[in-house]
Amino acid sequence: MNILILSGSPRKGGNTDLLVEAFVNGASLKHHVEVVSVHDYKVNPCMGCNACFKSKDNICVQKDDMPLIYEKMRQSDMLVIASPVYFYGLSAQLKAVIDRCHNPIRDTFPIQKMSLLLVGAATLPELFDSILMQYRLCLNFFKLEDAGRVLVRGVKDKGDIRNTDALQKAYELGLNLMKHLPEYEEDTESGQS
Repeated sequence: MNILILSGSPRKGGNTDLLVEAFVNGASLKHHVEVVSVHDYKVNPCMGCNACFKSKDNICVQKDDMPLIYEKMRQSDMLVIASPVYFYGLSAQLKAVIDRCHNPIRDTFPIQKMSLLLVGAATLPELFDSILMQYRLCLNFFKLEDAGRVLVRGVKDKGDIRNTDALQKAYELGLNLMKHLPEYEEDTESGQS
Protein backbone atom coordinates (compact mmCIF):
# COMPACT_ATOMS: atom_id res chain seq x y z
CA MET A 1 0.00 0.00 0.00
CA ASN A 2 0.88 3.65 -0.36
CA ILE A 3 0.31 5.17 3.06
CA LEU A 4 0.07 8.91 3.68
CA ILE A 5 0.40 10.18 7.25
CA LEU A 6 -0.93 13.65 7.96
CA SER A 7 0.84 14.69 11.13
CA GLY A 8 -0.66 17.70 12.87
CA SER A 9 1.87 18.50 15.55
CA PRO A 10 3.59 21.89 15.32
CA ARG A 11 6.11 20.71 17.94
CA LYS A 12 9.02 19.02 16.17
CA GLY A 13 10.35 15.96 17.95
CA GLY A 14 7.39 15.85 20.33
CA ASN A 15 5.25 12.91 21.39
CA THR A 16 3.15 12.91 18.21
CA ASP A 17 6.28 12.83 16.06
CA LEU A 18 7.65 9.93 18.10
CA LEU A 19 4.37 8.02 17.72
CA VAL A 20 4.39 8.63 13.96
CA GLU A 21 8.02 7.51 13.73
CA ALA A 22 7.21 4.24 15.52
CA PHE A 23 4.27 3.59 13.18
CA VAL A 24 6.45 4.34 10.13
CA ASN A 25 9.17 1.97 11.37
CA GLY A 26 6.65 -0.86 11.37
CA ALA A 27 4.66 0.03 8.25
CA SER A 28 7.64 0.82 6.01
CA LEU A 29 8.84 -2.78 6.24
CA LYS A 30 5.96 -3.80 3.94
CA HIS A 31 4.51 -0.58 2.52
CA HIS A 32 5.52 2.77 1.04
CA VAL A 33 4.96 5.46 3.70
CA GLU A 34 5.09 9.23 3.37
CA VAL A 35 4.73 11.65 6.28
CA VAL A 36 3.34 15.12 5.68
CA SER A 37 3.92 17.43 8.63
CA VAL A 38 1.07 19.81 7.91
CA HIS A 39 2.69 22.66 9.84
CA ASP A 40 5.32 22.77 7.08
CA TYR A 41 2.62 23.67 4.53
CA LYS A 42 0.62 26.87 4.18
CA VAL A 43 -3.01 25.73 4.22
CA ASN A 44 -5.78 28.25 4.74
CA PRO A 45 -9.06 27.23 6.39
CA CYS A 46 -11.96 26.34 4.10
CA MET A 47 -14.13 29.40 3.39
CA GLY A 48 -17.22 27.33 2.58
CA CYS A 49 -17.72 29.24 -0.66
CA ASN A 50 -18.26 26.00 -2.66
CA ALA A 51 -16.47 27.48 -5.69
CA CYS A 52 -14.56 24.20 -5.99
CA PHE A 53 -17.83 22.43 -6.81
CA LYS A 54 -18.30 24.67 -9.86
CA SER A 55 -14.74 25.28 -11.05
CA LYS A 56 -12.92 23.31 -13.73
CA ASP A 57 -10.98 20.44 -12.11
CA ASN A 58 -12.45 21.43 -8.71
CA ILE A 59 -9.77 24.07 -8.14
CA CYS A 60 -10.08 26.00 -4.88
CA VAL A 61 -9.99 29.79 -5.16
CA GLN A 62 -7.38 29.97 -2.40
CA LYS A 63 -3.76 30.00 -3.48
CA ASP A 64 -1.84 27.97 -0.94
CA ASP A 65 -0.14 24.57 -0.54
CA MET A 66 -3.28 22.43 -0.39
CA PRO A 67 -2.94 21.24 -4.03
CA LEU A 68 0.35 19.58 -3.00
CA ILE A 69 -1.46 17.64 -0.28
CA TYR A 70 -4.35 16.76 -2.64
CA GLU A 71 -1.81 15.25 -5.03
CA LYS A 72 -0.31 13.13 -2.25
CA MET A 73 -3.80 11.97 -1.25
CA ARG A 74 -4.53 11.11 -4.87
CA GLN A 75 -1.62 8.62 -4.74
CA SER A 76 -2.59 7.00 -1.40
CA ASP A 77 -4.35 3.76 -0.51
CA MET A 78 -4.41 4.54 3.20
CA LEU A 79 -4.56 7.71 5.27
CA VAL A 80 -3.23 8.02 8.81
CA ILE A 81 -4.30 10.99 10.91
CA ALA A 82 -1.84 11.83 13.71
CA SER A 83 -2.36 14.69 16.11
CA PRO A 84 -1.84 16.07 19.55
CA VAL A 85 -5.14 16.82 21.25
CA TYR A 86 -5.77 20.48 22.09
CA PHE A 87 -9.03 21.30 23.88
CA TYR A 88 -10.49 17.90 22.92
CA GLY A 89 -9.85 18.38 19.21
CA LEU A 90 -7.25 17.94 16.51
CA SER A 91 -4.58 20.58 16.03
CA ALA A 92 -5.72 23.63 14.05
CA GLN A 93 -3.18 22.96 11.30
CA LEU A 94 -4.52 19.45 10.73
CA LYS A 95 -8.16 20.51 11.00
CA ALA A 96 -7.59 23.07 8.24
CA VAL A 97 -6.32 20.31 5.93
CA ILE A 98 -9.25 18.05 6.77
CA ASP A 99 -11.78 20.84 6.24
CA ARG A 100 -10.27 21.55 2.81
CA CYS A 101 -11.39 18.05 1.83
CA HIS A 102 -14.82 19.66 1.52
CA ASN A 103 -14.02 19.60 -2.17
CA PRO A 104 -15.26 17.09 -4.77
CA ILE A 105 -11.64 16.34 -5.63
CA ARG A 106 -11.76 13.98 -2.63
CA ASP A 107 -13.81 11.58 -4.74
CA THR A 108 -10.74 10.98 -6.92
CA PHE A 109 -8.67 9.66 -4.01
CA PRO A 110 -8.18 5.85 -3.98
CA ILE A 111 -7.99 5.78 -0.16
CA GLN A 112 -9.58 2.61 1.25
CA LYS A 113 -8.33 2.58 4.85
CA MET A 114 -7.75 5.05 7.63
CA SER A 115 -5.95 4.93 10.96
CA LEU A 116 -5.72 7.30 13.91
CA LEU A 117 -2.79 8.21 16.19
CA LEU A 118 -3.62 10.61 19.03
CA VAL A 119 -1.64 12.00 21.95
CA GLY A 120 -3.08 14.01 24.82
CA ALA A 121 -1.78 15.43 28.08
CA ALA A 122 -5.01 14.91 30.03
CA THR A 123 -6.00 11.55 31.51
CA LEU A 124 -9.77 12.01 31.24
CA PRO A 125 -11.53 8.87 29.96
CA GLU A 126 -13.49 10.97 27.46
CA LEU A 127 -10.44 12.87 26.17
CA PHE A 128 -10.71 11.49 22.61
CA ASP A 129 -14.50 11.15 22.34
CA SER A 130 -15.17 14.12 20.05
CA ILE A 131 -12.34 13.17 17.69
CA LEU A 132 -13.44 9.54 17.62
CA MET A 133 -16.95 10.63 16.67
CA GLN A 134 -15.60 12.67 13.74
CA TYR A 135 -13.35 9.76 12.77
CA ARG A 136 -16.27 7.30 12.72
CA LEU A 137 -18.39 9.70 10.69
CA CYS A 138 -15.60 10.05 8.10
CA LEU A 139 -15.16 6.26 7.94
CA ASN A 140 -18.89 5.84 7.35
CA PHE A 141 -19.25 8.70 4.86
CA PHE A 142 -16.32 7.62 2.70
CA LYS A 143 -16.90 3.88 3.30
CA LEU A 144 -13.36 3.40 4.61
CA GLU A 145 -11.98 0.55 6.66
CA ASP A 146 -10.71 1.39 10.14
CA ALA A 147 -7.13 0.08 10.11
CA GLY A 148 -6.61 0.71 13.83
CA ARG A 149 -5.94 3.35 16.44
CA VAL A 150 -3.34 4.20 19.04
CA LEU A 151 -4.68 6.67 21.60
CA VAL A 152 -2.33 7.88 24.31
CA ARG A 153 -3.31 9.85 27.42
CA GLY A 154 -1.15 11.53 30.05
CA VAL A 155 1.80 12.52 27.84
CA LYS A 156 2.54 16.23 27.94
CA ASP A 157 6.24 17.02 27.86
CA LYS A 158 8.52 15.99 25.02
CA GLY A 159 9.49 12.35 25.39
CA ASP A 160 6.80 11.43 27.94
CA ILE A 161 5.46 8.88 25.47
CA ARG A 162 8.65 6.85 25.92
CA ASN A 163 7.36 5.93 29.41
CA THR A 164 4.37 4.08 27.89
CA ASP A 165 3.80 1.06 25.66
CA ALA A 166 2.40 3.33 22.95
CA LEU A 167 5.48 3.38 20.71
CA GLN A 168 5.55 -0.42 20.62
CA LYS A 169 1.81 -0.50 19.90
CA ALA A 170 2.21 2.03 17.05
CA TYR A 171 5.06 -0.04 15.62
CA GLU A 172 2.92 -3.19 15.80
CA LEU A 173 -0.02 -1.41 14.20
CA GLY A 174 2.18 -0.32 11.29
CA LEU A 175 3.73 -3.76 10.96
CA ASN A 176 0.43 -5.63 11.04
CA LEU A 177 -1.82 -3.40 8.94
CA MET A 178 -3.29 -6.32 7.07
CA LYS A 179 -4.36 -7.94 10.35
CA HIS A 180 -6.98 -6.62 12.74
CA LEU A 181 -5.48 -5.52 16.04
CA PRO A 182 -7.47 -4.20 18.98
CA GLU A 183 -7.56 -0.48 19.59
CA TYR A 184 -4.85 0.64 21.98
CA GLU A 185 -5.44 3.26 24.66
CA GLU A 186 -2.88 4.11 27.30
CA ASP A 187 -4.36 4.30 30.81
CA THR A 188 -1.68 6.25 32.64
CA GLU A 189 -3.58 6.60 35.90
CA SER A 190 -3.72 2.90 36.63
CA GLY A 191 -0.53 2.00 34.80
CA GLN A 192 -2.46 -0.44 32.62
CA SER A 193 -3.08 -0.46 28.90
